[in-house]
Amino acid sequence: MADGGSRWTRREVLILGGAGVAAAAGGVWLWAGLREGAPPSPVATPGSPSSPGSSASGGGTLREPEVLRSVDGRLDVELTAALVETEVAGRIVRALSYRDRIPGPTLRVRAGDRITLRLRNGLDAPTNLHTHGLVVSPEGNSDNVFVMLDPGEAFDYDYRLGPDHPPGVFWYHPHHHGTTAEQLFGGLFGAIVVEEPEPVAATRERLLIVSDTGFDAAGNLHVATQAERMLGREGELVLVNGQLGASIEAAPGDREHWRLVNACSSRHLRLQLDGQRMSLLGIDAGRYAEPREVEEVVLAPGNRAELIVTAVEGESVLRTMPFDRGAMGMAGSPPSATTGADLVSVVVRGEPEATAQPTPPATTSAPPEPRDLRGGPVDVRRIVTLAMGMGGGMGGGPAFTIDGREFDEGRVDLAVRHGAIEEWTIVNTSPMDHPFHLHVWPMQLVEVDGEAADVVDHRDVVHVRARSTTVVRIAFEGIAGRTVFHCHILDHEDQGMMAVVEAT
Repeated sequence: MADGGSRWTRREVLILGGAGVAAAAGGVWLWAGLREGAPPSPVATPGSPSSPGSSASGGGTLREPEVLRSVDGRLDVELTAALVETEVAGRIVRALSYRDRIPGPTLRVRAGDRITLRLRNGLDAPTNLHTHGLVVSPEGNSDNVFVMLDPGEAFDYDYRLGPDHPPGVFWYHPHHHGTTAEQLFGGLFGAIVVEEPEPVAATRERLLIVSDTGFDAAGNLHVATQAERMLGREGELVLVNGQLGASIEAAPGDREHWRLVNACSSRHLRLQLDGQRMSLLGIDAGRYAEPREVEEVVLAPGNRAELIVTAVEGESVLRTMPFDRGAMGMAGSPPSATTGADLVSVVVRGEPEATAQPTPPATTSAPPEPRDLRGGPVDVRRIVTLAMGMGGGMGGGPAFTIDGREFDEGRVDLAVRHGAIEEWTIVNTSPMDHPFHLHVWPMQLVEVDGEAADVVDHRDVVHVRARSTTVVRIAFEGIAGRTVFHCHILDHEDQGMMAVVEAT
């Protein structure tokens, strides 16, 4: 296992996908609680404070967000993005939220369901919504990142999941170009769970959303400096389900199904849970043919993971370890290494449950055989280049580009044929890592830095290390339309590392 300061070997990156597991944690539930008479404070994307709510603080048991479930194939939701006053880590602060909570509610649906969602913009800046990872139309009122809501406006989204939509954990967050990072960092995110046709065999299920944020001495959201935006901002507080310092309790032999989301704008999560058994079912919406026993998993920003954690008696701490994601490459520029943090304590004690086995096998309900694109024909091969250059960015600083160009929503950068199988060689010429996210169509890992993938591995964020190459194959099938691909270090996306793809 690599030590805290080392770069990963190609083998480690390939086995863990360069982005795999995540976390549990927390103890300070972020629940909006506006205090009457509190004056507005400047934040990155300010808005009018929400109506009064309640708050909680201190350590304690890990809690999960509010759950909204579909009924008879339909889920109707209303979300308001707003600035709220809340308590986090024992301090009264001002943050952004949906429905006065951080995270926003978890939307639980099944394949074939329809989600109708009214988004109200209570901010003083434009916003919108992206359903990250859902395989739904990118046009009209669906997952259309080109829709923008001005302050005070509302928009009715309508997402229709196909009957064969993959199960797993997905999430939603803003996608307004130029402010995506600060709105996510401020607290605008929540999970979407597409349930399995047959539940995973487990004692219980847990949802663990890891985020980071920071506040100034007055309790206002930290506003990133230009240097922090160039590197990709990371918050001093690393939370799970909006909590800090919480704990999980289990009985020996319990078999827990953890759904994990990296909702950080830039932070990579290199997660370890010493003393407990972890089996990785898959990354993003992809499931492996067989679970994989792991000692640590890395989640790049935007990645999700599905785990089976088998409880072993004793006390453990879920930690995110230091992770080197490169540097600006300029003389005197700081590195963008991610620091470690304790996320949640796991206490296993008591008598084993009657249904628990002392050493339960790492199996789940049999998933459908994953489709393997590697052995079939390829219609088109492309090279996609991620780069940093001088002179085109903010204040004459580095420009973040894809194929030599900064983002322009009015331009189609790649036109693909609907129904085609394409192979993309993603070349990162820069000295920093760039997690690469394609909307709507999942990617299959083929090769990471010269080493072939040894399993069928589908995901929507692939981690491309500094000065390296990753090869993926994509089936542009089922859904046509116009959307984007970009670096999921969201500050880099906001500064131009995004492009438009259209399948017709």
